[in-house]
Amino acid sequence: MSPSPTVRVGVIGAGLMGREVASAFGRWFTLLDCPVTPVLTAVCDVNPSALDWFRQVPTVANFCTDHHQLLALDEVDVVYVAVPHHLHEAIYLDVLRAGKDLLAEKPFGIDLAAAERIRDEAKALGRFVRVSSEFPFLPGVQRVIQAVRELDLGKLLHIRSSFLHSSDLDPRKPINWKRQNRFCGDAGVMNDLGLHVTHVPVRLGWTPHRVYGQLQKIYRERPDGQGGVAVCDTWDNATVHGTATLEGQEVPVTFEMKRMAPTETNTWSLEVLGTDAGARFSTKEPKTLWIYRRDREQWWQKTDLGFATPFKTVTGGIFEPGFPDVLMQMWAAFLAERAGALGRRFGCATPDEAVAQHAIWAAALVSHREGRVVQVSTVQPS
Repeated sequence: MSPSPTVRVGVIGAGLMGREVASAFGRWFTLLDCPVTPVLTAVCDVNPSALDWFRQVPTVANFCTDHHQLLALDEVDVVYVAVPHHLHEAIYLDVLRAGKDLLAEKPFGIDLAAAERIRDEAKALGRFVRVSSEFPFLPGVQRVIQAVRELDLGKLLHIRSSFLHSSDLDPRKPINWKRQNRFCGDAGVMNDLGLHVTHVPVRLGWTPHRVYGQLQKIYRERPDGQGGVAVCDTWDNATVHGTATLEGQEVPVTFEMKRMAPTETNTWSLEVLGTDAGARFSTKEPKTLWIYRRDREQWWQKTDLGFATPFKTVTGGIFEPGFPDVLMQMWAAFLAERAGALGRRFGCATPDEAVAQHAIWAAALVSHREGRVVQVSTVQPS
């Protein structure tokens, strides 16, 4: 087997997600049909001690505490950035202007205007840019997408997409930057979790043109970790009721993003229901695909799924994929698409799709503030 071309990757932000990237690249030889091999060559973090974990990664030869140092390296082709939201726009623009391609973390910018500026700069400079969103690469999600494309659903009745967790239910949990607007952005939980719920619906053309937002700030302050308390001013939970016009009919589209959803631990769910058929998948049942059919009787068909990922691996089909696996699949999709070899596989979120979700959240903020339905700016994904 001849080796596949390599792409040299630099990571800005040596925290949790940066380490996950190094882990995925270290297992890359388990992929059987990805046309590109990434090599992690450089890591940057303003905290020097955060770089220490990466010193055990044999391919990393460059350790930086200023992202400009990393961007000046010739041995970096692609940059992945995982830093707090308020830093995204400045660093993303620096990456693009340094002549590097970018896998951006969500949100694409801290708000709609920032996202549009990043998208427009990437387009003007001709850089390849995608935005991180891992869950569509789970086999169950791929099967929902396949069902939508191949089954006759009849008249669409409702589309629901949600991302729920419960880690903020304990009021004694100390505050961090994601609970403060100046770091997380005014959209709060929508900035944090929003791309998870919109990536597939927007890709399939289910972008709402008007929305009604229901937002909640549940705990207004939290321990500051130093014996005092700090203001907690982000939206904790958001339910956005939208309307999309599909095949000449208005269809409800519901996006739900919650940091306080009892018993949930990063539960990603998508349900599409039509009059004649439908599909449902949730990470709550990671092996299970539900398909609805209306024949003489109405029934749900339950199918146990195996390790049927978009890019084939050495893992047997009887096993189940987890987050590290779909993160690697997302990177494979990013690199394959960058190389022009994605084919019919599902791709990472595009800048236009990321801007489209920011437009939805901007409308939801106005809707909640004014207590009315609000039209979403028309942004068509490419």
